Amino acid sequence: MSGNKPLRPHPDRLFPAEPEQRAIARRLHEAVRDLPIISPHSHIDAALLDRDQPFGDPATLLVTPDHYVTRLLHAHGVTMSELGLADRDGTETAAPREVWRRFCSHWHFFLGTASRQWLEAELHDVLGVTVQPSADNADALYDELVAKLAEPGLSPRALYESFGIEVLATTDDPADDLRHHRALAEDPTWHGRVVPTFRPDSYLDATNPEWPRALDRLAAAGGIDTGDYRGTLRALESRREFFRENGATTTDHSAPDARMEFLDEAEASRLFDAARAGTADTEEAATLSRHLLGEMARMSSEDGMVLALHTGSGRNHHPETLRRYGPDTGHDIPLAAEFTRSLRPMLERFGTHPRFRTVVFTLDETVFSRELAPLAGFYPSVYLGAPWWFLDAPRAMRRFRDAVTETAGFHRTSGFIDDTRGFCSIPARHDTARRVDAAHLAGLVAEHLIDEDAAAEVLHDLVVRQPREAFRL
Repeated sequence: MSGNKPLRPHPDRLFPAEPEQRAIARRLHEAVRDLPIISPHSHIDAALLDRDQPFGDPATLLVTPDHYVTRLLHAHGVTMSELGLADRDGTETAAPREVWRRFCSHWHFFLGTASRQWLEAELHDVLGVTVQPSADNADALYDELVAKLAEPGLSPRALYESFGIEVLATTDDPADDLRHHRALAEDPTWHGRVVPTFRPDSYLDATNPEWPRALDRLAAAGGIDTGDYRGTLRALESRREFFRENGATTTDHSAPDARMEFLDEAEASRLFDAARAGTADTEEAATLSRHLLGEMARMSSEDGMVLALHTGSGRNHHPETLRRYGPDTGHDIPLAAEFTRSLRPMLERFGTHPRFRTVVFTLDETVFSRELAPLAGFYPSVYLGAPWWFLDAPRAMRRFRDAVTETAGFHRTSGFIDDTRGFCSIPARHDTARRVDAAHLAGLVAEHLIDEDAAAEVLHDLVVRQPREAFRL
């Protein structure tokens, strides 16, 4: 492949340009570079590690499952079917080699994006690729990577170990039987830690026409009738306990906004019965949904599971893409957020409760300093979730630190989450966060606001202490 552009991620990437600060950032990063990865929120399937089957090809591994990648290629005119996603209309799905060719021929469109940094690290550091993908070398790279992926050292379990993952939290439906989590826990040859996360969105959203059927699935999974309000609460509580027995420490909620309601039981039952029967109007269904989210906060104050609140995403912005390819295919768009008034009912009840803990995430960075940092700077139960999704890019991470640290400090934040479906991107994403935080702290050292020893302690805490503490891991 002579003549191809080399692929060599720079060792000083994301460090300050000023020489003194860059040297400090290097030293700080060196001290945490090889620390274990704590991954409290991902979308990796536990079956991947349970089955431990080799990855078959680079397109299925790096392109098709990663909506950061597919959405940008789609913006440049590549259809979802051409990227390997199954089309419900029956359009033929492209074969992996064709998907890879399209990815390589569009490689230059990723310049300047956070995805490009992750992809370069995945290709170079994990898979040993030394040239940049292009239309000219797509087939040769594909064949090279297919051969490499068949090697034992690149199996899912071997990669988990080589990545230095200490704990990996998956994201799971409450009706899931968690068979793969249990199989891993019982496997004497497996020494990692994979824990489930309770994700009950479909059982709380009474505005969704599929909600009654979701409640039927919940009843079938736990053997508790969900035909009425009290039964549904008992079913949710029972499944939470099942998840806790299998290692879960967190419930995760992707509500449209952070609003919660706390209704009396009679009113909640009335709204529940109307929504279950299909006679509730839009506002009644939304009120019930906000109340059910509030019930999750109440349950967290009792069982100690951390309530992670991922709000502010306008889901499934393009109806036709949703119809043909389903959700989580790259067309969710951030919304403006509000927390001060929305979280007050929850925090009035549980903000100082000794067992209650919440990690609050947003896709609206305008609320970092105005709302979230002041809330976390007062309530002992509130941790600030790291920049997530559209904001988990280096400059957005820097803006987050600049916006929240002066009010809330470093230790009211959660530490980094990778939120990924791309298994091989986990170490790249965590390393990006470590580099960005090293650069931020190097600036504070250079400005004589903190000394380098204190900066090193803070960075160590951000990498391992904060995610363990915030998510009770």
